Amino acid sequence: MDYNKFSNYFGLVAHYKFPKWLQNIINSWYVKHFKIDMSEFNPISSYDSLNALFTREFNNPRSLDDGFVSPCDGLCLECAKGNNLRAYSIKSKEYSIDELLGKSLKNGELDGEFDYINIYLSPKDYHHYHAPYDIEILSLEYTPGKLFSVAKSALIKHDNLYVQNERVTLKVKLDNGKLAWIVFVGALNVGKMKFDFEPRIKTNANLAPAFYEYNNLNLKKGEHIGNFELGSTIVIISQNGAINYNIKRDEVLKQGQSIAKLG
Repeated sequence: MDYNKFSNYFGLVAHYKFPKWLQNIINSWYVKHFKIDMSEFNPISSYDSLNALFTREFNNPRSLDDGFVSPCDGLCLECAKGNNLRAYSIKSKEYSIDELLGKSLKNGELDGEFDYINIYLSPKDYHHYHAPYDIEILSLEYTPGKLFSVAKSALIKHDNLYVQNERVTLKVKLDNGKLAWIVFVGALNVGKMKFDFEPRIKTNANLAPAFYEYNNLNLKKGEHIGNFELGSTIVIISQNGAINYNIKRDEVLKQGQSIAKLG
């Protein structure tokens, strides 16, 4: 199967605006099937396509906890220390940090131990992502790739799956002067990843690799960065001791929830 083409076709269907009565049935089925809590969003009938429902926004911004907060809703698949540029997508399945980060990683920046977290966004989750802390964005790298599923069932079967998939990597500087990388991994049925500050990026569009650097591009904690169309995965990798996590594997996370303190 050509997963990229399948995701493109799915995206076309998701963007299609069916007659309102039929769209309401489709939306209601989707919400019921995936057990979506709509209490923070507009009524189901207000969305004129599945994509509009996928990319729904809060009626009111969430309040932010103290410390370093989750950039999105999702499930923590792993939260641990890595070493020698190796980490785990889930237990026993490794991925290569230097391959994942590409040009965004320079020699010596992640020597020895480092910290990382993998957050999986399912089809039921809020699909937008926000700054987890006050950050300065140093660079963005777009890496084309496959669009394999990143659900647990797929991760169990494959080593290095995150490296094979399309992704966008933000290299950021934290308030404590240390570096972190926020990696947005594309997946099956993810038609696009969007970034408010970088309109040149159009994912799942057969683009060539791209690398952009920035000066004085700062985001405040909780500020909107962009969104997936459907679910995917966000990986955060940071220099040793830069972020001290206080959560564990298999915890359900909410955007704005405190998940760590800065070191």
